[in-house]
Parts: sequence; C-alpha cells; structure tokens
Amino acid sequence: MEFVTIRPVTKADLPQLLELMHQYIVDFYQSPDPGKEALTKLVTHLIDEPSSGIQFVAETEAHRLAGFATLYFTFNTLEAKRMAFLYDLFVVPSTRGQKIGEKLFQTCLSYIRGNNYSHMIWETAHDNHTAQALYDKMGAQKQVWLNYEIR
Repeated sequence: MEFVTIRPVTKADLPQLLELMHQYIVDFYQSPDPGKEALTKLVTHLIDEPSSGIQFVAETEAHRLAGFATLYFTFNTLEAKRMAFLYDLFVVPSTRGQKIGEKLFQTCLSYIRGNNYSHMIWETAHDNHTAQALYDKMGAQKQVWLNYEIR
C-alpha cells in the first residue's frame, strides 16, 4: 500500500483531476460527459471562490491522484448556519481497499467541523451500495427528509 496525502485541489491538479472526474461521471455513473471546458470551469470556480465549495484530492507518493471529494456549501435555515453537501467521493478502482475513501470522508468531516458548519449531507445514487456502505461505516444517519428532483 502506497502512502496517500489528502489535500485541497490546486490548479496544477487539473489535468489529472479532470481524468478522474471523467471516470466518475462517464464510466462510473454512466452520465453524459459535460466536457473538459465545463469541468475546468467548475474546478477553477471552486478554487477561486472557496465560499461556494472545496475539493480535496488523494495524492500518492508517486504524485498520482487516487481519488477526490467535493463539498458544496449552502445554508441551513433551521440552524441559521452554513452546511455542506458531500456530493462527490470517488476513488480510482485500482486503489480501492486502501481506506482512501475513508480518508477523504474524514477530511471533509474535519473541514466542516473545524469551520463550524451545522452538518454535512452525503448524497449518492440509490444503487451505489459501495458508497452507502462507507457512509454507514462512518456513522452517517439516513435522512428522514425526501429528496425530489425536477429538470
């Protein structure tokens, strides 16, 4: 097992991170590719506007990215505090089983706790049992709220 460092994304990470995001979106979730330009704008926005969110990457000793997590920030009216959505947590398939997902998750949790956020919501697909197992393992509680979507 190679040593992995979890740290915030920098602009120098863009080439590797865009590859991982493509794997996550197109290969894993089977969603249409939003395109390199759109993903670059998203990542750059998060770097330049930290009040909107933050991305963390898992970097190996060989300086390869092995995963990423994305937190998006909003407000919790009921507590009148900021809150976070952990919308993305992806680990490269060849590096799974090395607790990288747990490290990314713990980094996100430490971030929101250290910055006095009310809570963090994790979202995953109903059939992503791997993510659900991780969230259960990490002590997440299933919401009683229902999520709706409209396009």
